Amino acid sequence: MVIAIDGPSSAGKGTVAKIVAQKLGFSYLDTGAMYRCVALTLKNNEVDINDDTKISEILNNTKIRLSSDNNKSLKVELNGKDVSKEIRTPEISRLSSDIATKISVRSFLTKLQREFAQNSNVVAEGRDMGTQVFPDAYVKFFIDASVEVRTNRRYLQLQQAGIKTDIENLRKDIQNRDYQDKNREIAPLHPAINAVIIDTTNLEIDQVVDIILKRTKGVFD
Repeated sequence: MVIAIDGPSSAGKGTVAKIVAQKLGFSYLDTGAMYRCVALTLKNNEVDINDDTKISEILNNTKIRLSSDNNKSLKVELNGKDVSKEIRTPEISRLSSDIATKISVRSFLTKLQREFAQNSNVVAEGRDMGTQVFPDAYVKFFIDASVEVRTNRRYLQLQQAGIKTDIENLRKDIQNRDYQDKNREIAPLHPAINAVIIDTTNLEIDQVVDIILKRTKGVFD
């Protein structure tokens, strides 16, 4: 069974999806982390994102593993190395948005994401879970918030991780990523037709979680 949670950058969908998964006893699938892993390995190998042949070569030798530690934090491994913190920088965020337009990257990661959800209950979080990857998901949600609120949330998140950034540049990055995500030719960001849309601008995390759990329970019933 798959619960799909989509939304733009820094809308809070990751935090919410993780909590929902814990409360339901489901696995948590952070697809954004997967794109960031690909972005990181391309960066580390100094690959031009327009070199499709080289990208395909790199993907053939890329192994991504997601798991939760004892503290329920998501551990992201790229080719056996823990890159949980390394993939969360603004630079990797920008690059992951750029490569999301690549058919080879999307095909590679979509296959991994569907394999992850085979024979298990999953809360899948990303930008095209309900529209492309899991169109038959049991229930779908689309989480959004104002640019101002998303900027502040992301800024605080980076500060807590010890990553320095300028809030104005961060705001521009989020706006640019919104434009890219919504206007790309392949799997543009938009709510699934049957998704429950939640504006989290004025909501606390526990309120959003409660909405999702109640809606999900309603579907189960």
